[in-house]
Amino acid sequence: MSSHDAHTKGLLLTALGGLTLTVDIPLIRLAHGEAWTILLLRTGATFVTAMIVWAVWRSFSKNAPQLIPGWSGLIVAVIYGLGAVAFITGVYNTSTANLVFILAFTTMFSALLSWLFLKERPRPMTLVAMALMIVGVGIIVGDSVGTGHLFGDVMALCSALAIACAITISRASGKDMGFTALTGVLLPFGLAAIMVSKTGFQVEAPWWIIFNGAVIMPFAFFCLANGPKYISGPEVAMFYLLETVLAPVWVWMIFAETPSRNSLIGGVILIVTLVAHSLWQLHEGRKRRAALAVAYPA
Repeated sequence: MSSHDAHTKGLLLTALGGLTLTVDIPLIRLAHGEAWTILLLRTGATFVTAMIVWAVWRSFSKNAPQLIPGWSGLIVAVIYGLGAVAFITGVYNTSTANLVFILAFTTMFSALLSWLFLKERPRPMTLVAMALMIVGVGIIVGDSVGTGHLFGDVMALCSALAIACAITISRASGKDMGFTALTGVLLPFGLAAIMVSKTGFQVEAPWWIIFNGAVIMPFAFFCLANGPKYISGPEVAMFYLLETVLAPVWVWMIFAETPSRNSLIGGVILIVTLVAHSLWQLHEGRKRRAALAVAYPA
């Protein structure tokens, strides 16, 4: 596979994963449950689905990815697990606006970690795109920042940092981490099981969170965890921002919570920036491919 084709594949994978992830928060809210019960059902369904898919894949192909590829895979699995705990804790301890705003810093964390540890200096256009995205997110939640609880804000920040760390390590290893992110849910599942045994099972509509864990999360994280094989960490992280844009839209459609004018303005900035940056990357890839063809004709 050429570098151009690999980059295109990476963009498509992460776009699909990021788009699917946007319904995560609405499904959590639809379940109407206590935080530890939600985490138990969500991670349990994700793990069972991942194991079934992996077993079927392995039965038909010897090239099925490893669940945990070496020590780097184990570290990534643990980090994703800790990030899941922090995310659910943040959902229940701060406002949705604060949560999605802080999670947008995944992009900045990823760019910084890639720069420090992988020596992947972001291109000027990528830095401009990230700056515009932060402006867009700031417009969306500008009126809500500071209204959440400090503990929830810190948990959201930890979740963003965990995702960025996992992306960076995956990128550095070059290994297939598609199932690693899904295997990592064993950590939060075990923790949630202990807590639910003490607090009791509390959820009104469990089918929503089971669907979330069995279908939405495995597909989204399989795509997003494979993205770093083909594109840079900051590029992968940018697609996590789709949740910031579209989650308020789904909440409006499901719960009749009308997005504010600022949300719509910020959303347009984010979508236009993301699409423009992706098209620029594709154009640059074609230019490099054409240059190589001229330099080394067949």
